[in-house]
Amino acid sequence: WEVSSGESLNDCPGTSSDQAGKSSACQGCPNQNICASGAAKAPDPAIEEIRQKLTSVKHKILVLSGKGGVGKSTFSAHLSHALASDDSKEIALLDVDICGPSIPKIMGLEGEQVHQSGSGWSPVYVEDNLAVMSIGFLLSSPDDAVIWRGPKKNGMIKQFLRDVDWGEVDYLIVDTPPGTSDEHLSIVQYLSGAGIDGAVIITTPQEVSLQDVRKEIRFCKKVKIPVIGVIENMSGFVCPKCKNTSQIFPPTTGGAQRMCEELNLPLLGRVPLDPRIGRSCDEGRSFLTEVPDSPAAVAYQNIVQSNVYCLQNHCFFIFQMYVKIYISF
Repeated sequence: WEVSSGESLNDCPGTSSDQAGKSSACQGCPNQNICASGAAKAPDPAIEEIRQKLTSVKHKILVLSGKGGVGKSTFSAHLSHALASDDSKEIALLDVDICGPSIPKIMGLEGEQVHQSGSGWSPVYVEDNLAVMSIGFLLSSPDDAVIWRGPKKNGMIKQFLRDVDWGEVDYLIVDTPPGTSDEHLSIVQYLSGAGIDGAVIITTPQEVSLQDVRKEIRFCKKVKIPVIGVIENMSGFVCPKCKNTSQIFPPTTGGAQRMCEELNLPLLGRVPLDPRIGRSCDEGRSFLTEVPDSPAAVAYQNIVQSNVYCLQNHCFFIFQMYVKIYISF
């Protein structure tokens, strides 16, 4: 597939355009004939089915980052734990990282299995008010590799959204893989009827991470997902003995703060490095309850304890995270 000079890889006209399957950007695309025939314009009936299925889910929040290894799953898990600390709230955590599902391990649910009921798949519960679903529950071993092409991944995500019996849920947190590809497009498409409240973007301070995160933010703008704000993870390390601060990932270009200023996005908080976070994840326990007074746990709690408000006249809600969590090192 060759791209001519001046032509962008992102110049796909979209399935609803009159130029679908006909523009120069469509050359070499495996879906070109389908788009050109007009068949792709027909709405997927699963979108309406999912909308009806998720009418009992009040808020849907995506955790995104263009970069791998920045702590999306760790943040998703601890965001879910923190929200579930309010016994009056029902929380659900959906892992759509099909090839690298780490949520079962982090949540202490390895070896658990999904059960079928009359109303669909039953999620696995960590607490009475915290439900989890992941492809990891469908594998015979945690070491099994999921070697799937895009269509099969999309089908799995559709099944998670349409067939899981979530029940009455206040917050559905969706943990995603890195990138802006199949899984992300699928979750946006299938939730287009049910509505997405917004996305929390995770990054680390160094520029090599911020470059990919900027792409993720651009993806959100293209598919019209509101960006709730940005979390800077692994933001400095405080030695527990001498209390000196080390910048393990130096913010050579200003870190997430500078990026947020440039893109007019809120910086929701900075979470410092803490080796105990990794240990808690490996052991399947909540870091927030294991070390509740640590700077990282305080940062998590401050992020979550912000208010919820209705954004203008839209029918979705987002977190009001005006609390600035600049940890004093």
